[in-house]
Amino acid sequence: MSDVNGEETDFMSTKPTVLLVHGFWGGAAHWAKVIVELRARGFSSIKAVENPLTSLADDAARTRQMIDQVDGPVLLVGHSYGGAVITEAGDLPNVVGLVYVAAFAPDAGESLATISEVHPPAAHDVVTPDSDGHLWIAENRFHESFCQDLSADEALVMAVTQKAPLGAAFGSEVSEPAWRTKPSWYQVSTEDRMIAPDNQRRMAERMKPLRTVELASSHASLASHPAEIADLIEEASRV
Repeated sequence: MSDVNGEETDFMSTKPTVLLVHGFWGGAAHWAKVIVELRARGFSSIKAVENPLTSLADDAARTRQMIDQVDGPVLLVGHSYGGAVITEAGDLPNVVGLVYVAAFAPDAGESLATISEVHPPAAHDVVTPDSDGHLWIAENRFHESFCQDLSADEALVMAVTQKAPLGAAFGSEVSEPAWRTKPSWYQVSTEDRMIAPDNQRRMAERMKPLRTVELASSHASLASHPAEIADLIEEASRV
């Protein structure tokens, strides 16, 4: 494609790098369907961080390392607890925006625990700690709680490969929320059983996002509605 002067322009190169940040009970591969969607839409630079889920400080530090490796603008996309991570790590100058996917968006001094107390999730009783302090979703309740709109086979794989966070991460507090200074977008999952939809709406409303999208989705909207999530990311990439 040519610009007004007749010179060739690579519009793929004008898109920011999209850095995908997973949440609890999953890893970077939870973004598989979104990654395929984004590549089909011309996003040539897509990265997915693999966070240790040991503490908010550790996960934000790892995410900042990934951001620092990018020479150019970065659009952060966080699912679930990944929203808290991008809230903490998104203050770097090359971060151009934040996209929250059924995600926590804490304010200063808030943690996932304090937010969840406002509107407890429907599946509040499915998470149990092991003897090492890691939190697990009961395998036999993973499908109904985390991803009820996915197939039984997909849910089984998610349940067996779940990445259990340390309980301490649930109580980690955000320092300075990046959404106060960066453009933001938010996707609400109206059938979410892990983060109450009213909590999602409350967090979205106070951050004053450029757009809020509601999907009739489980918590795993990144897997059950990848095209709609890619739509929101694509919109955010143009600002």
